[in-house]
Amino acid sequence: MTGPVIREIEARDNLQVATLIRSVFDELGIPKVGTAYQDKELDRMFQAFKAIPRASYYVIEEEGNIIGCAGVAPLANQGENICELQKMYFDPVARGRGLGSQLIAICLDQARSYGYDHCYLETMPYMESAQALYKKNGFEYIDAPMGCTGHNACPVYMLKKL
Repeated sequence: MTGPVIREIEARDNLQVATLIRSVFDELGIPKVGTAYQDKELDRMFQAFKAIPRASYYVIEEEGNIIGCAGVAPLANQGENICELQKMYFDPVARGRGLGSQLIAICLDQARSYGYDHCYLETMPYMESAQALYKKNGFEYIDAPMGCTGHNACPVYMLKKL
C-alpha cells in the first residue's frame, strides 16, 4: 500500500474527478443548479485548467483512485490579483486525514507564485466541516460575493490574504 500523493491533474484523471465531484454533490445534497455541478468544464478539468493562464488543478491519488481535488484560477471579473479556490471536493475516505490542509497549502503556494495577493472561495452554509477547514487555513468570512463565479446558489463567501 502506498500513501496518498498530491499532484497536478492529468488528462487520464478527468473521469475520476468528475465522478468524485458529482458523488459529493449527491452525498451532501448540494443543489445542482447554480453550483459547480453545472460547470461545462466538469468533465474536462485537465483541459479546462490547462487553457487558463495562472491556473492549476490538483488531485490526491491513493491506490490508483482520485480521493480529493482542488485548484486555483483567476476570479472572473475581479482584477488580476485575486484568485479563486475552485472545485475542492473529497471522497469520504480522504476526510479527517489532514489532506485538505495539505491540498490548500499547495494551491495557495501556487497562487502566490502566480502573483495573486488574495484567494476567494464560495461554499454552502451546511458544509460546516469545509468551512472549519477554510478557517483553519486562514480564510475569513466576507459579507458579499466577489467576481462572477456563476455559482449563485453558494451563499457563503470567504477570502484569504496571501
